[in-house]
Amino acid sequence: MLSVIKKEIKTYFFSPIGYVFIGLFLIMFSIFFYVDVFNYQSTNFEYIFYSGATILTFIVPILTMRTIAEERKSGTEQLLLTSPISLTKIVLGKFIAATLIVIITEICTAMYFAILSFFGTPHITTALVTLLGFLLLAMSYISFGIFASSITENQIIAGVITIGFFILTWFLPQFSKIFSNFSLINMFSKFPTGQIDIADTVTFITFTIMCLVLTIIFMQRRKSVR
Repeated sequence: MLSVIKKEIKTYFFSPIGYVFIGLFLIMFSIFFYVDVFNYQSTNFEYIFYSGATILTFIVPILTMRTIAEERKSGTEQLLLTSPISLTKIVLGKFIAATLIVIITEICTAMYFAILSFFGTPHITTALVTLLGFLLLAMSYISFGIFASSITENQIIAGVITIGFFILTWFLPQFSKIFSNFSLINMFSKFPTGQIDIADTVTFITFTIMCLVLTIIFMQRRKSVR
């Protein structure tokens, strides 16, 4: 699995993908940071991540849409399916590599916390809880994005499916409160208040595992057909 992680990390940083993801996130994050700090005179680091969660919706597909779809399109999927490495390790390797990019991005946001510390006294515990929730949200998004990439050989279609699903989870609670439990954004919204909700944390982890398992099952079926 380590070899898969290394390969994916190299792909992210030997191509524009990783830099585009981190760059786009930090550019948009900087805009929201400026609005919150200088326009509203706020020194609450965690509040900026409400907007950060929205940014994730549209840029996570940059990391995930090529993970498996590109392998299929280029013909290298056959090498994966016949590889001595199990499909579980392959999928987990791709997932971990994409998650590491998000972690690097989160580390970069530490500079904003440092700036806020100059102007005021942001609450470090709340900030850490927010970063945990943000990572859980990102992991859920990444796992679904990889699943979407596994069902098509077209990267664009995989990206559209991923963004469409995320947007759908935004609006479902507006139709009925029953769907509020299915909204990933709503679940994340508790973390910036400094609360670690066990139920929401379990839901994030369960959703992530479910998407990864579905990806493995789908790829296993393709292997059986071949």
